[in-house]
Amino acid sequence: MKATSKLFEVAFLASGMSEGSGRDHGVSSSEPAALWELPEKPPPAPAKAAPSRARKPAKAGQKAKGAQSPAPERPVARIVVDIPLAHLDRTFDYLVPEKLHETAVPGCRVRVRFAGQLVDGYLIERGETSDYGSKLAFLDRVTSPEAVLPPSSHAVCRAVADRYGGTLSDVLRLAIPPRHAKAEAEPPPAPAALPEAPDTTAWGRYQRGPAFLEALAEGKPANAVWQALPGEDWPRRLAEAAASVAAAGRGAVLVVPDHRDLTRVHEACAALVGEEAVVALIAGLGPAERYRRWLAVLRGAVRVVVGTRAAMFAPVHDPGLFVVWDDGDDLHLDPHAPYPHVRDVLMDRAHAAKASLLVGGFARTAEAQLLVESGWAVPVLADRTVLRSAAPRVTPVGEDFDVARDEAARVARLPAVAFEAARQAFAAGLPTLVQVPRRGYVPGLACGNCRTPAHCRRCAGPLALPGGSVDGQPKPPACRWCGVPETAFRCTACGSVRLRAVIVGAKRTAEELGRAFPGIPVRTSGAAEVLASVPGKPALVVCTPGAEPVAEGGYGAALLLDGWALLGRQDLRAGEEALRRWMAAASLVRPAASGGRVIVGAEAGMPVVQALVRWDPAWHAGQELSERRELGFPPAMRMASVEGSPDAVAGFLDDLPLPSSGEVLGPVPLGEIDEDGNAARERALVRVSRAEGKALSSSIHAAAARRDAKKATEPIRVQVDPLDLI
Repeated sequence: MKATSKLFEVAFLASGMSEGSGRDHGVSSSEPAALWELPEKPPPAPAKAAPSRARKPAKAGQKAKGAQSPAPERPVARIVVDIPLAHLDRTFDYLVPEKLHETAVPGCRVRVRFAGQLVDGYLIERGETSDYGSKLAFLDRVTSPEAVLPPSSHAVCRAVADRYGGTLSDVLRLAIPPRHAKAEAEPPPAPAALPEAPDTTAWGRYQRGPAFLEALAEGKPANAVWQALPGEDWPRRLAEAAASVAAAGRGAVLVVPDHRDLTRVHEACAALVGEEAVVALIAGLGPAERYRRWLAVLRGAVRVVVGTRAAMFAPVHDPGLFVVWDDGDDLHLDPHAPYPHVRDVLMDRAHAAKASLLVGGFARTAEAQLLVESGWAVPVLADRTVLRSAAPRVTPVGEDFDVARDEAARVARLPAVAFEAARQAFAAGLPTLVQVPRRGYVPGLACGNCRTPAHCRRCAGPLALPGGSVDGQPKPPACRWCGVPETAFRCTACGSVRLRAVIVGAKRTAEELGRAFPGIPVRTSGAAEVLASVPGKPALVVCTPGAEPVAEGGYGAALLLDGWALLGRQDLRAGEEALRRWMAAASLVRPAASGGRVIVGAEAGMPVVQALVRWDPAWHAGQELSERRELGFPPAMRMASVEGSPDAVAGFLDDLPLPSSGEVLGPVPLGEIDEDGNAARERALVRVSRAEGKALSSSIHAAAARRDAKKATEPIRVQVDPLDLI
């Protein structure tokens, strides 16, 4: 919603151009652009003028020097200007000059004069007439004749903008990478040959699996939610689905959360369809390479696209399959306005193209469960007998048998059963995976006497122990916000100078386990260095959630520590997220028949732990959806969050027309509160029924348009269907 003062100047001038008409157009009475209307008679010559500089008046029937003629066919172009203001979120009419008749094709990039300034835009379509009854300005130039916005992509981007209450220009910035002239001038590669149909017998382990692959091969639309078996080679299964579509001459788009998953899926697809038939799209590529690969997809040279969230708008030709793997990962949510989610974008694309959608993962989200319960998608999962043969044995900490044998098992961070599982894995010549929720050494400290959280004296940020040493002395605690060391801590509540660890990070855990298992190598995988794989030899692999490397032959055991840190988060999705992270790690462990064990540090009676023990994420997703439906939370309801200063939030809510089922929750303060009880930022939630979700998005867009037209300067953030509600 934030815009620069220059853009507000553009908005102000643009609003003045349409006074007295029902539609704005790209022309201003003050701009010097050539117009499609000659004066009735030549202007009178000056009384005295220097012969060398005098301009002769145009004769009757002769064009003035520099005047432009409109294109002979379809001279009116509908242009979307690249201005992120909601009240300018529509097309504007311009004239196509005769010299640009051949290059001004629908979907190309153009430059136009808008309210006296040259701005970028996209040519949506061309027509014979315009509804505007006055003069139209000419296009300034065609930046590139490449049709980067075909009609299908424009329709999808418009639908995404409408779904999230955003503007088309914001979505186009996400969908179309910046132009690179050199890459665009390169000759396009030849289209890849059709691959052979792959062997899909591995899908026979899943109910409805063969039927789904058969529908893909025959070009029939089918939507499925796939629960992968533990230890499944899921990149190969996804590649088989994509190859089935590519063999029929259609395209496929596969979106995964991160680089490691992308590498595995890309290699699997290349093995089945060939290197020349698959391309990887990711935002981290350089400008030239990213645009080169994107153009290969646009021009139809490749049929299979794999990538992270940057690939969700890939303009693949004749799409037959869209895949999102692990849709519960927050990396699938784009942090740029209008904050689209990969799953929702691919749903819109599949519906518009009459293609298939596959939502896959080891766990299941409440959103995926809603697709199943509504009948829009069918579940693809294995029989319980097959599942039991593939799953490891899961043991919660604090079971009655363990407590009877070890009284400290209920509260110990690493009880005896965990040590036993690790020793059995090492004896079998296999590595052990240790998942720790927090990175760092000791990321949380508290008073050693009264347990009050320790804060920085300068900025009130939390204190942490960074680990390591300087000149042989351990590093002192330091603030996690400002980084200033705290060498003389004193508790503000009781005056004690002692500190204790509240949360133990991955680095400290690796040190402790290294001392507990001497002679066993310890490897870490986290934010600084994420390992892709480890050899199938005895080792302790300590990692944070999402950074688990794949072990050759599988892990012998997995220790899921500090379950309270995941389950105790103030988040609506805390249980769902904990189960997703646990199952992702447990799926890397060998089956129970081969000695695979998983020790989870959480109470056995909790529903999320029971779902892991029984390996039944569908049951947990059904319970989660039922509770959210009863409480009125997403995805059973549609919600939007409004964040900003108190005045900005209040003004936006006052100008927001709510549907009949609309309800405003809050606002509540965000961050620090001053002495007067006021907060610098507030947040409000707007809730409506799913049936009125479109009406809510339309109301948000209308309120944003009125706010931009008033040239409001305070920034505000509006997000539809946010992941974080607390």
